[in-house]
Amino acid sequence: QPRMSAGYAERLSAYSNKGECGLPEQHDTSRQLAYKLKRLCAWVKEARSIVVLTGAGISTSAGIPDFRGPKGVWTLEAEEKKRKGAQARRDGKRRKTSLTSSPKSASSTPEPSRAKALGVKAEAHAAVDTTAAVAAAGSASEFETAVPTPTHMALVGLADPDNGGRLTYVVTQNVDGLHTRSGLPRHKLAALHGDVFTEKCDACGAEVVRNYDVGGVGLQPTGNLCAVPGCGGPLHDLVLDWDDALPVADLEASERHIEDADLVLCLGTSLRIEPVGLLPLRAKRFVIVNLQVTPIDNAAALVIRTSVDDVLIAVMDSLGLPIPPPPPSRPRP
Repeated sequence: QPRMSAGYAERLSAYSNKGECGLPEQHDTSRQLAYKLKRLCAWVKEARSIVVLTGAGISTSAGIPDFRGPKGVWTLEAEEKKRKGAQARRDGKRRKTSLTSSPKSASSTPEPSRAKALGVKAEAHAAVDTTAAVAAAGSASEFETAVPTPTHMALVGLADPDNGGRLTYVVTQNVDGLHTRSGLPRHKLAALHGDVFTEKCDACGAEVVRNYDVGGVGLQPTGNLCAVPGCGGPLHDLVLDWDDALPVADLEASERHIEDADLVLCLGTSLRIEPVGLLPLRAKRFVIVNLQVTPIDNAAALVIRTSVDDVLIAVMDSLGLPIPPPPPSRPRP
């Protein structure tokens, strides 16, 4: 049964190969950034078809943590494991020392010099346990209260036919539902890793978007039934676990749109999870906007190291287009 209150990260099965985490963030100088934005804006103006691939980095300004940044979910998880391992080694060393010490010395409080000899560090006693932070990452309340960012809303503006409809498709690895909540049409969106707010009917394939986290992971039954007249089939969650296959229809559509696009923008993604991380290599031209290095930086036409929001604000400004405001949130029933 799905754990309804568990954070998204905590719901996932144990998995060791989460890619390189905690790499330092880099920032372009003002001069570099001005040059790169000028090139990007020119390419956007020329493009008749743009596809955007998004990752967790576009939602951090909405208060949702990323995964591999300096304070990312997997980064904190790795640090916590390392800290606990070091603590266990220190405890083991203390136990070994106490067994070889006299009763008096074993029961006495270590002096600073003795503590140093035992490898006891003062900061170990004040270490912050990050388990709670990891468990809460992607919690129901966190997702439900998040508001689409300037990047999310700029993409809606770029997809609007009244603005020329340059943005033809968005491929996202995010499960936070912010693209859907922003008003981006479903036929222009592939949520390849799922969406915590969406259920799908086993019988007729209808999708139901809730205004609350439906819970669960691994395409499991949610306990709800399809409301399509004459159906009534069971609904399941759409959030993938590590070993679940990507939705075939959405993956194939993503590949097709990327291959056909004049320009592909990779926004806020470390591109370290395959096969999604390799999709940009199918593009005629792709640009990466990310604060950390990615495995395919060298293949990109341009790599920009700055805030994704700042880049999209600059793009919309160059086109003379306003960024739409986020739609009002729906109250939870």
